Amino acid sequence: MAADSGTGAERLAALADERVDHRFKGLPPDADGLTVGELAAQRRNLFSGGFTTPVLALSAERLDHNLRLMETYSVRHGLTFAPHGKTSMAPQLFQRQIEHGAWGITLAVPHQVRVARAFGVQRVFLANEVVDAAALKWVSSQLDADPGFRFVCYVDSVRGVELMDSALRGAVRPVDVVVELAAGEGARTGVRTEAECAAVADAVAGVETLRLVGVAGYEGEVPDADSERVRGWLRRLVALAVDFDKDGRFDGLEEIVVSAGGSAWFDAVADVFAGIPELSLPVLKLLRSGAYVSHDDGHYRKITPFNRVPEEGALQPAFRLWAQVVSRPSAEQAFANAGKRDAAYDLDLPEVQVLRSDTGERSADGVAVTGLSDQHAWIRTDEGVELRVGDWVGMGLSHPCTSFDKWELIPVVEQDGTVVDYIRTYF
Repeated sequence: MAADSGTGAERLAALADERVDHRFKGLPPDADGLTVGELAAQRRNLFSGGFTTPVLALSAERLDHNLRLMETYSVRHGLTFAPHGKTSMAPQLFQRQIEHGAWGITLAVPHQVRVARAFGVQRVFLANEVVDAAALKWVSSQLDADPGFRFVCYVDSVRGVELMDSALRGAVRPVDVVVELAAGEGARTGVRTEAECAAVADAVAGVETLRLVGVAGYEGEVPDADSERVRGWLRRLVALAVDFDKDGRFDGLEEIVVSAGGSAWFDAVADVFAGIPELSLPVLKLLRSGAYVSHDDGHYRKITPFNRVPEEGALQPAFRLWAQVVSRPSAEQAFANAGKRDAAYDLDLPEVQVLRSDTGERSADGVAVTGLSDQHAWIRTDEGVELRVGDWVGMGLSHPCTSFDKWELIPVVEQDGTVVDYIRTYF
């Protein structure tokens, strides 16, 4: 059965009815048996309300700020926004993004689409070619059962078109596809040349199970990316859409999809997409940046386009991982009880930002994480730094895509420490 808005709304509401238990790390042991909604209604304090360490907290104020900022940015630049949901895989955040103007949600693999559909998402952009027959048959069943469901995915090979066609024969509605233009030689997926793009488009035109609706790609994979190279690739993408339109490949559509945009170069996407010439149909300029929702204290903080164009605003890192010092074997070394199972570490190590004890919070100057074991953070301290066993260590994280996936239920915390909500993730 296809998901609809009623089913989705009911399932979102039902998240509050899930029982708190051992599955959700960091939550208060004395909350076992309460529903998530009941626990949220208690508005416990993160530091005095029975939460155990390690515990990941998502800032309520900063989350709201980031949602509003990207909504405003998209409107200002005439972009339609489909944020990449694989960052969080949190239906509550999908819903909040849609409430803040998102056209739909971008995803990467069929399982993620199933999660989105279960919670009522009506527009999905799948930034991958799908060649799994079982997954394609499920997508087709969703399209056939729900006329309001919009689904778009990549194609990047004639072979892929053949596999998709074979799996989809007998479907009532064709699957909408966009040809993925690779970001250059040595990049990730996608068709390498314009001539090959045309061959893939010809293959799509030769089957009844697929419908070509545009072009897309990911500029974040441009080799040795800089502003000039990224803009050069984006201009190639736009030119491909123009050529396809001149060739009549989009005849019979209501709009042409042109899509790009990770979290590193969306300023370049905005600039180049602003120059898309008038085509035979309206153009859906689809931006897909996703890491903005929580932002971070490492990778994306360094490369966000808002660093290059500060007058546009600034995203705020919304995650903080709290752990406790469990060992202080020397004046220069300490260990906290959070490690690879709890913190993103694939790009940068956690950044110690604040220390907390019974007397309140204090500066973390002279304190740094130097490594992670499975369940320990290795901490170096400068001479004279006060840090005792039992103190709380608040750390900023890098790369939100590998932060959400380690936590199934994340407290949303106001600035004073009050926990006002819990975000459920599905990885």
